[in-house]
Amino acid sequence: MPKHIPHRRPRLPDRSWLAGAVALALAGPAFAQSTPTVEELARRLQALEARYGAATSVDGQETLDLQALDQRLRALERNLELQEEARAAKEKAAPVAAVNDRGASFRSGDGAYEVKIRGLLQGDGRFFNSGAPGANDSFLLRTARPTIEGTLGKWVGFRFTPEFAGDSASIVDAYADLQFSPAATLRVGKFTSPVGLERLQSSASLPEIERALASELLPNRDLGVQLQGELAGGKVSYAIGVFNGAVDGRDATTTNPDDEFEYAGRLFFEPLKGSDSFWAGLGFGIGASIGDVEGAGNNFLPRYRTPGQQQFFAYRGTVAAAGQRKRWSPQGYFYRGPFGLLAEYASSSQELGAGGTTADLETTAWQATASWVLTGEDASYRGVKPARAFAPGKGGWGAWELVARYGRLEVDEAAFPVFADPAVSAREASAWVAGVNWYLNNNLKLVLNYLQTGFEGGAAGGADREDEKAVFTRLQAAF
Repeated sequence: MPKHIPHRRPRLPDRSWLAGAVALALAGPAFAQSTPTVEELARRLQALEARYGAATSVDGQETLDLQALDQRLRALERNLELQEEARAAKEKAAPVAAVNDRGASFRSGDGAYEVKIRGLLQGDGRFFNSGAPGANDSFLLRTARPTIEGTLGKWVGFRFTPEFAGDSASIVDAYADLQFSPAATLRVGKFTSPVGLERLQSSASLPEIERALASELLPNRDLGVQLQGELAGGKVSYAIGVFNGAVDGRDATTTNPDDEFEYAGRLFFEPLKGSDSFWAGLGFGIGASIGDVEGAGNNFLPRYRTPGQQQFFAYRGTVAAAGQRKRWSPQGYFYRGPFGLLAEYASSSQELGAGGTTADLETTAWQATASWVLTGEDASYRGVKPARAFAPGKGGWGAWELVARYGRLEVDEAAFPVFADPAVSAREASAWVAGVNWYLNNNLKLVLNYLQTGFEGGAAGGADREDEKAVFTRLQAAF
């Protein structure tokens, strides 16, 4: 009989060589493609087990040792996990740079540090039909403001905005915020005083080219310290601060010229903010300031201008501020879909002295601005964002908005003739503005305004000053 020869499995290579080959079989594709997942490695191991079974030796030759391969596989899995953790940590720590319609930003990987670069350019054309002798037709660079702002860690924010339009450079905003929480932020530096609603609105978001008569009575930017915050999920906001004190409608000087401080605050409510109510876009509140003022000249006494930026009232040169200055301003807005309405009242009273005569005079003003976005986008306090940017041949025409405003300013009758000259300064001004805004995209805006202001007094012999009529245009680039 022929000798029985038992069936034998194929002889496998030496263990060390085979283990290396299996490891390469499991991980090799990573060199050509990408690091394999744990699931992929398990699938390959199962394929090897199905092929070689659980044999341990043939004629004294070692075969595939699954236990050893399992240990090697686990070590490889851990190495891959460590590599993935290292990659994720590296990505998290890497700084992030971005450029979009809101400017450029540079942020640390953990988000604690960030610097944003923004800018605002406004070029105007002014064309007068009638008005003051100095109302000349002209083109001008109205605003040229780069802005650097950001955060320095968890607690500190900052903003710096110089102004390069005009005859000399100046600083518009320069402040730091200590951000304890959304409910409490301490701001120190130069920024807009928290009194006027329109004054607090960015010039890039104004529906008209120039601000209303009511804003002529309220302080603009001042130097000081302010506590501010939002409560109840942003439905209530507040601000209260101590400042050097600014003249009506103007910025404060770089120093405190009379060694007196002004105290200002504001409380604003948006009770249905974020809801589906018809009144979700309603906001209302009040701002006020009080402080002593002692001194004469432009740093202490106001001069009032029309929306056409022409002066129509000033005190006599012999007049000085001689006591308390008080301001208050009830204010509000309502935005619903494409409709917007903003209204504001302002009162400014000042104790004055002239040649031994003293008086406490009050000037008042109010304004109402209505807007309608023809293309259907939402109107808002922060401006209009077009749904489709202007793109010739592609059906995009940006957003179009109609605006109208009426306002009135009245000077205290007791100001004449001792404190103000009735042949030069008007007792009252009434102004209306109508215009159209074209938002080509989120950054570019074209504006056309017609302005007309009528006066009571302000001319020789007690006659009324000639009405001011003008057309203003603007090209604005903001990012």
